[in-house]
Amino acid sequence: MRGTHRLLKRLLTMLGALLALQLGSLVAPAYACGCGAMVTDRMDRIGVDRETSAVHWDARTGTERIVMRFTVHGDAEKAAWVMPVPHRADVALGDPALFEQLDGLTAPERRTRDYFWPRNRDWPFSSDGDGASAGAMPGAGPGVGVGVVGRERLGPFDVARLTATDPTALGDWLHRNGFELSDRLAGELRPYVDLKWEYVAVRLAPEKAGEPLYGALDPLRITFANDRPVYPMRLSRLATTPQSLGLYVLSDHRMEPKDAIGGADPEVLFAGAVDRPDGALAELTGPGRVFLTAVDQSFPRPALISGDHELVRAAADTPYREVIWKDRLWRVGGVPVWLLTVTGTVLLLAAAGLAVARTRRRGRQDRPRPDASGVRSAA
Repeated sequence: MRGTHRLLKRLLTMLGALLALQLGSLVAPAYACGCGAMVTDRMDRIGVDRETSAVHWDARTGTERIVMRFTVHGDAEKAAWVMPVPHRADVALGDPALFEQLDGLTAPERRTRDYFWPRNRDWPFSSDGDGASAGAMPGAGPGVGVGVVGRERLGPFDVARLTATDPTALGDWLHRNGFELSDRLAGELRPYVDLKWEYVAVRLAPEKAGEPLYGALDPLRITFANDRPVYPMRLSRLATTPQSLGLYVLSDHRMEPKDAIGGADPEVLFAGAVDRPDGALAELTGPGRVFLTAVDQSFPRPALISGDHELVRAAADTPYREVIWKDRLWRVGGVPVWLLTVTGTVLLLAAAGLAVARTRRRGRQDRPRPDASGVRSAA
C-alpha cells in the first residue's frame, strides 16, 4: 500500500506542476503576364508576378469590358505590352478601387474549429507557445499593313489602337515606335491577324524618371463589342517564367473558363450575386444585379498556352465562397481542456484508490483478534 500511496503522490505532484506551469504561461506567455508586358530596353528586365483582370460581359448590348491590372518587379524604367481585341476598342484609365472592392466581396470566410488533444506545435510538445513620365509615342507613320486607329495619353500610359493585316508589319511598326518586343511576337500574332482582330498597344513609365516599375500598376479599362466573352491569353506564351492569373467575371449568370488552355485547372474562389453594386463596381457594370465569379489559375509552363480563355455560362448559378479554417486547441478559462480532463480523471482515480485503501484498513482493524488461548475475540 505504501508503494501505491507513493505513486499516487507522485502523479498528483506532477499534474500539479503541469497545471501550475500552464496557468503561469497565461501570465507570462512563452516567446517563441503573361499578356505581353515587354521592356522597351533589352538591357532592362521586368517580370509580371500577377495579372488580375475584371471582365464584364453585357449580353443585352453585346459589350465586353476588361479592366486589367499588373503587379510587376524588375529594374525596367519603361515597359510595353500588346492586347489583341476582337473589335474596335475604347481605352480609358480604370479605377484602382475596383479591385479593392472585388477583393472584399470575394474574401474567404474564416472559421475556427477546436481540437482536443495537443498537436506537435502545442504545449507540452513545443515550447513556442500557441502557436517622370515617358514622352508620347514617336509619330512614325503606320507603314504597309498597319493602321493607326487612335493614340491617347492616359496618365502614365501611351496607348495606340492599331489594325494589321500582316503580323510582321505590325511587329516592325511597334519596333519603330519604341517597343522592344520578342522576336517570336510575329508568329504569335498570326492567329489574331487571320481573325482580323485589332490591337491595343500600351507603353508606360513610372511617374518619376529613373524609378523602376514595381508593384501594382494603374489599371486600364478596355471596352469593345463582342458576341461572346473572351479573355485574350495567347500572347502569354511569350512569358519565360510561370504566370498567375486572377480573373473576376461579371455577368447575368455564373461564368467559367471553357477549358484550361494549357495551364492548371481554373479554381473558382467565389461565386455569388451582388444585388446592389455601388462605387467602382457600379461604374463598371451599372447599378443592377450582377453575378460575380472569381477564378484563379496558374500557368507553370506558359509555352503550353493554347489559346484565349472563352468564358461560358456555368450549368447553374450555384453560390460558393471559400472557407479557411483555423484550428485551435480547445481551452476553458485559458487552460487546455485535455489537461483539465486528465487532471480530473487522475484525481478521481486517486480519490477512489484512497477510499479503497481506507476501507481495507478499517476491515483489518475490525477483524476479531485471537487471545493467548487462540480464541478470537472482538477488538
